[in-house]
Amino acid sequence: MMSPIPPAPIYLASRSPRRRELLTQIGVHYELLLFRGGGRQDAETLEDALPGERPEDYVVRVARAKAGHAVRLSRLRGLTPRPVLSADTTLDVDGVIIGKPADEAEAAAILKHLSGRAHRVLTAVAIARGDAVEHALSISAVHFRVLGDDEIRGCVRGGEPLDKAGAYGIQGHAAIFVEAIAGSHSGIVGLPLCETALLLRQFGYPV
Repeated sequence: MMSPIPPAPIYLASRSPRRRELLTQIGVHYELLLFRGGGRQDAETLEDALPGERPEDYVVRVARAKAGHAVRLSRLRGLTPRPVLSADTTLDVDGVIIGKPADEAEAAAILKHLSGRAHRVLTAVAIARGDAVEHALSISAVHFRVLGDDEIRGCVRGGEPLDKAGAYGIQGHAAIFVEAIAGSHSGIVGLPLCETALLLRQFGYPV
């Protein structure tokens, strides 16, 4: 009996290795569609929060903007039209948006701020094809135990916090900081798989 032919891959507009691993985990075939250079000058894709912008609105806006920008990029490159998936993750502590740290000092300050308290992790995933863009939002609660200064310094020295929203990855060393979570573990990692699968089905991708 012949094996079924896998569906055509989607485009993944993300540099995150965690998102690649999560898509592979659920059997989604993808090709990377990355923006060249360090910055994206398209105003819609700038990741600075707007004045008064709520964390929920911020993370959805950025994810949708990334997806729309990637679709335009695929057209400019003459690529075969396919669904484009993007995502964005941020932390919310008392209404304050916390993204990726700029350096080790900021990473340490963020972890100290998270110590012994709860915060929210928000991940928005967006899928675009042509002019259509759909999104889903995953919101989870994470509670850290009290962290010692030596623990924080050791975590930062290991380099793990520097490319992650909130200066930690729950799938890495910082898992030992987490007392409890409520919500989506994959959403905290960076791609909520339940919501992602349902979105992909809307665009005709079998998951």
